[in-house]
Amino acid sequence: MAETPMPASGMRSDGLGYRVVVTGMAGFSPIGNDWAQIRTNLERQHTGIRYMPDWDAYEGLNTRLGAPVEGFELPDHYSRRVLRSMGRGAQMATRASELALRDAGLLESSLLGSGDMGIAYGASAGEPDAVADFGNMLIRKSTDGLNANSYIRMMAHTAPVNIGVFLGVQGRIHTTSSACTSASQGIGYAYEAIRFGRQVAMIAGGCEELSASEAAVFDTLFATSTQNDAPHASPRPFDRERDGLVIGEGAGTLILERLDHALARGAQIHAEIVGFGTNSDGRHVTQPNAATMEGAIRLALDDADLAAERIGYVSAHGTATDRGDLAESQATFAVFGDRVPVSALKSFTGHTLGACGALEAWAAIEMMRNEWFHTTVNLDTPDPEGAPLDHIIGAPRQFACDHVMSNNFAFGGINTSLIFRRWS
Repeated sequence: MAETPMPASGMRSDGLGYRVVVTGMAGFSPIGNDWAQIRTNLERQHTGIRYMPDWDAYEGLNTRLGAPVEGFELPDHYSRRVLRSMGRGAQMATRASELALRDAGLLESSLLGSGDMGIAYGASAGEPDAVADFGNMLIRKSTDGLNANSYIRMMAHTAPVNIGVFLGVQGRIHTTSSACTSASQGIGYAYEAIRFGRQVAMIAGGCEELSASEAAVFDTLFATSTQNDAPHASPRPFDRERDGLVIGEGAGTLILERLDHALARGAQIHAEIVGFGTNSDGRHVTQPNAATMEGAIRLALDDADLAAERIGYVSAHGTATDRGDLAESQATFAVFGDRVPVSALKSFTGHTLGACGALEAWAAIEMMRNEWFHTTVNLDTPDPEGAPLDHIIGAPRQFACDHVMSNNFAFGGINTSLIFRRWS
């Protein structure tokens, strides 16, 4: 049963700030560029994993598997002048933000230029081709190929800056360039900016452009899947036979808004964001730590003032790496035991890095609204060394719940957990 919303005063029941709701969502992913297309592929268990023939040119690169966004096109109002400062990641981020604002009914709003709307958005890095141009300069001792927009495309905050310029946003900008938690930190910091009265609304999320260079980051750690002759069979999060992750790309945007403002203008509300937790391992750059993962989950529960029993579904990070899967399963089990259904969107999309936190939050909200939850595809035999979670295996599962959690864990030991409540 859906909960009855608290009084629409706009304030939290604990008195600690404003209530924050999601009024717009949009994105681009390897399994679809709108929710209808994404859900169809989730139902049919069609993944976005492909063999990448262009990667054959890279000597020493073991993986050939990637998950590209297909069918991404920009409308005519994205002129050549506008696009000069945008790489593919920034293009997807800007268009996703435009579509999310349209979904929220705010695309033509004066709120964008008022200073009361800001941006919290991230990616692992800027455009790979622009990074290569500067690398070429250092290697060849020549600035050939550099121009006035090269740095704008390369910089870590290229996506939020391009979003802001394109849409005329004049509020604060948070750049969340934290690898796999770029988008989830963006959503979390946007929530906090609104909750504590610094902004009325925020554009939040993350993006990433597919590149062989990002595959190589994990390839050098022997963390990529090399099932190159069977793209459909990988990745396999939490499975005994998993052999590593697959890199993907995409962009996801959520529009967050103060509840009283959303109600006053009659906005459609997709969900309420009620909890956010983030911390760091403080131990190792690439080795995950179950204890601090668990800590981030508990921080989100404390922030939401919820008992663990109130969470009805967990969207797992689920990278399909040995140490990552084991640590995450242990952390999740320590909080929830085996009673909460769990599944991993990365089994369909690959690891979209800076975009994954937003795409997974979007999917979790849509599934909560529809009372339908996707499987972890390719999960045939859960690894017996992992904790015994209630994995959704074989077929989607239908059930109702009032709260969903979306977890992400990144290089550098950065951990995040987000909690969304059903809106009725």
